[in-house]
Amino acid sequence: MTQPTLIRRERAARPLMLDLFCCAGGAGTGYRQAGFDVVGVDIRPRPNYPFQFIQADALEYLAALIASGEIERYAFVHSSPPCQAGCALTVGTNRSRGWGGTHVDLVPPTRVLLEASGLPYVIEQPNGRAEIRKDLTLCGEQFSLGVIRHRNFELGRWSVTRPAHPKHRGRVRGWRHGEFFDGPYVAAYGNGGGKPTVPELQTAMGIDWTDVREELTEAIPPAYSHWIGAQFLAQTRAGVAA
Repeated sequence: MTQPTLIRRERAARPLMLDLFCCAGGAGTGYRQAGFDVVGVDIRPRPNYPFQFIQADALEYLAALIASGEIERYAFVHSSPPCQAGCALTVGTNRSRGWGGTHVDLVPPTRVLLEASGLPYVIEQPNGRAEIRKDLTLCGEQFSLGVIRHRNFELGRWSVTRPAHPKHRGRVRGWRHGEFFDGPYVAAYGNGGGKPTVPELQTAMGIDWTDVREELTEAIPPAYSHWIGAQFLAQTRAGVAA
């Protein structure tokens, strides 16, 4: 009897992406869902990071990758430099009330190294005074999430058409100047003022692998980076992206 021919099917390798200033992996998870393998780098220990993690100064690590040529292993870089120097909360309410301290702006040195890497990249920042090109702005309402959480993205060595920004369905729930407002969104920052419980925040953000409030409030929803990663990979397969 003739034996059936065995056909060996090998999955194509997933492109490798570098997740700088990775925190607990909100961005990294979205890129993984889009089709990347992910390596995260952060100066602090991140035991909840769900992928390969390297504890190091992100900019020093990137510089070392460039110097050694190891950067060529990667196809894409996402970076979320600490936002305290330019975010709306720091430059607005906190500064007016004398809260917080001084913060170093890491966006410019991050951009310099990303340009030197030769790779397509993203720099992510919240609304505020961070000096990035707002090539893309994403909002939770675009993904039917329970947060608004506007985030801006500078895209280096590639581009994408902005998706439509739908009208918000209402207000963010919580106290504002002594008055409580209800609404379909929760506030993904801070602790007081009617802020959500950790389970509410996990559900609203689409994050279930960490229950640390600080990590949740620092994260971007994975839906954002899933969309970005899928757009980039679609362009790459079509021969459009760098």
